[in-house]
Amino acid sequence: GWGVNKATIVMPENAPAVKRAAVESYGATIVTVPATQRDREEGAARVVRETGATMIPPYDHPDIISGQGTIALELFEQVDGSLDFLIVPVGGGGMLSGVSIAAKTLCPDVQIVAAEPKGADDAYRSITSGEYVPLVAANTIADGLRTSLGAITWPIIRDRVAHCITVSEEEIIAAMRLVWERMKLVIGA
Repeated sequence: GWGVNKATIVMPENAPAVKRAAVESYGATIVTVPATQRDREEGAARVVRETGATMIPPYDHPDIISGQGTIALELFEQVDGSLDFLIVPVGGGGMLSGVSIAAKTLCPDVQIVAAEPKGADDAYRSITSGEYVPLVAANTIADGLRTSLGAITWPIIRDRVAHCITVSEEEIIAAMRLVWERMKLVIGA
């Protein structure tokens, strides 16, 4: 092999079965924890402590943010370098941070708009108030967005994102249905 160790993924107990099955199919070990952010963070810290593993956070890390920025690079290549607006989903803020850094570098006048579920609206409340507001509880079908902004991502978002919109569960489901019906793509919320 390539000298790569087996991954251990800390997942909340309410993670969709299809996501759990995918992680298992890749050969990773899953450690199940309660669904709170604190429990996920403590579970990951425990895995690192007990195994000596390297923690790769899902969003609040410069390497993750940089990797997510490539989304904007690819998009700007396809549109010949000019856009008025970009709407980017936000949970922990890694994608939004990376996309906003790259997009504002390539096109300083582009307006970055965050989008998140009403049932997990910490980014909306933070951007609106100008102060970090942690997510206390998330209630949304969009399981990938059930997390709070990070210590690294929040300042990036605060300084680069014009505003944030929220969407209802009904709107999320309608969008998923539209993408399936028109594009024959199944997307996760």
